[in-house]
Amino acid sequence: MWAQDRASRGLGMELKRVAPGEAELSMTVRPDMVNGHGICHGGFIFTLADSTFAFACNTHGQPTVAQQCAVTFIHAVRQGDVLTAHAIERSRVGRGGIYDVTVRDHTGKVVAEFRGHSRTIARRSPDDTARA
Repeated sequence: MWAQDRASRGLGMELKRVAPGEAELSMTVRPDMVNGHGICHGGFIFTLADSTFAFACNTHGQPTVAQQCAVTFIHAVRQGDVLTAHAIERSRVGRGGIYDVTVRDHTGKVVAEFRGHSRTIARRSPDDTARA
């Protein structure tokens, strides 16, 4: 999955760890990620958390996507800060799962909390490129 994830790699994310129902990614806040207030745009923090969620919920061998996500921003993040997101599975029943992701800065301070609800989907055949 990492090899095909151009979005996460393009933002400079690094896959640190993956285990069943768990994942950890990191990302350094670049100058092009800073908004008009001089802090990291929340969309980049959300994307780091979302990517980490994606890796955690896809550890069970079935293609799984986000069904719903929410994020709470707690502290501002600055250019040059290194963020680390850690996702953990809280519940997995049938086709649905709930995952919590904590995003910390390089000092260990929590900067955001994210909750994602996942949905397992059917595998696509190699010929099914219309929806890809």
